[in-house]
Amino acid sequence: MLINKNTKVIVQGVTGSEGWRHTVRMLNSGTKVVGGTNPKKAGQFLEAELDSGKIQKVPVFGTVVEAIENTGADTSIIFVPPKFAKGAAVEAIEAGIKLLVIITEGIPVLDSAYFTELARQKGTRIVGPNCPGLVSFDTEGVGSNVGIIPDGITGFGPIGLVSKSGTLTYQMLHDLRQFGFSEAVGIGGDPAVGTSHIDMIKEFQENPDIKLIVMIGEIGGDAEEKAAEYIKDNVTKPVVAYIAGFEAPAGKTMGHAGAIISSSSGTAMAKKEALEAAGVKVGQTPGETAQIVSDILS
Repeated sequence: MLINKNTKVIVQGVTGSEGWRHTVRMLNSGTKVVGGTNPKKAGQFLEAELDSGKIQKVPVFGTVVEAIENTGADTSIIFVPPKFAKGAAVEAIEAGIKLLVIITEGIPVLDSAYFTELARQKGTRIVGPNCPGLVSFDTEGVGSNVGIIPDGITGFGPIGLVSKSGTLTYQMLHDLRQFGFSEAVGIGGDPAVGTSHIDMIKEFQENPDIKLIVMIGEIGGDAEEKAAEYIKDNVTKPVVAYIAGFEAPAGKTMGHAGAIISSSSGTAMAKKEALEAAGVKVGQTPGETAQIVSDILS
């Protein structure tokens, strides 16, 4: 899996309100947050009062390089405004971080295209941008929660989930909580993202704990059609999908920057047909999708 209970996380933007709020939440879930960065507040310690009553100090470093050298961090999560996101991402990639989760939305597409390509060249896996992050589970509970996915929805089980949508990620975790998940990854819905449906479907196919794959897509682009082609040729596990936007009008941007359709290209129905031709069962609603999964696993 991309993350587990041994994953060491730093938070870029840890001293901001959102960065700190989610840092505390990640710590409460059991994630090993080992530090954060802010050049103006390097050398300070932030104190997190956890639900257990324990006080945990989080050191602040000036750079990602310093954070890695002092903590052994292998993962970073970015909570900075869009105009600073490119610089933060490039800094993490150049420092050698292995996994970079970018929560920030509204990043210019050219910026995202630049740092996602740099990451491929340097061997950094990016999840996002404009995503809820990811969560893994083991038999003892939450393995790691890196992002903004709410805690306590579900636990360990045989499902692997990859989703463009944050809210639908949460809903599917809730609707299938009785079965549980090994890993759930919100890849983001922007036109340029670091991890694709195919990337995660490949990981899930190779993970022996995962018996069924759930894929959530959206209107716009051709990522789901490409995933259908990959599934047809490479995946032996059952795959169930939901495509958000069956009622969306053609030619209108809907939500995510990547969610725009024209003519029959990029429509929910076109994606549904491509997936079904590859043997994927596709639900018309999130609830119907969850029911299909339930019927298969039962």
